Amino acid sequence: MRFFQPILAGAHLPERIVACLGAAIGIAVTMMVCALAPRGGSDLPIIVAPLGASAVLVFAVPASPLAQPWPVIGGNVVSTLVGVAAFTLVRDPVVAAALGVGAAILVMSLLRCLHPPGGAAALTAVIGSQSIHDAGFGFALLPVGINSVALVALGIAFHRATRRSYPHRPSPAPPLPSGLHLADIDAALDDMHESFDISRDDLDALLTRAEWYADARRRG
Repeated sequence: MRFFQPILAGAHLPERIVACLGAAIGIAVTMMVCALAPRGGSDLPIIVAPLGASAVLVFAVPASPLAQPWPVIGGNVVSTLVGVAAFTLVRDPVVAAALGVGAAILVMSLLRCLHPPGGAAALTAVIGSQSIHDAGFGFALLPVGINSVALVALGIAFHRATRRSYPHRPSPAPPLPSGLHLADIDAALDDMHESFDISRDDLDALLTRAEWYADARRRG
């Protein structure tokens, strides 16, 4: 019986162990770095909970468009600003929480920095402690912004040390005279009406390489 069956294409146990190690180091060092930042005597947390989810993306699926540096930093910071604005403008906490998360998704999408933990960052700004509310929009910089920048910097260093692509760049695929083109992939995606956690360039490289192997196998 297999205890580990990957749900992600290309994910194997050794890769998951490396991801676990990277996330553990990333969170630990991020906390140590952010503990040195001046907090003006406030009791703001050293690190926010959404960074745990960001670490999963950065270290476990570094090829994901949602895990790239701009989505991590921009998504967390922008969503926090949206959450603070919702808390400030709306008195009802239920409405503020709903509005904050929904608006955060919209703003992240418009700014091309969609990052799932951003929704948690927006929610934290609404339902967080009094010290978070007292910090106001500054909460987006300290600790959220510093947390995010530190995690991304550590992710870049870790993946470079382990010879992984981050920030991710698709591997070049062998050319095929009659291969697929991005226009074909776009047409297929439009027809399926689905969103997939993979970039168009990676999808193009994957399908073209698969077609190359199929062609080579047919030729013997």
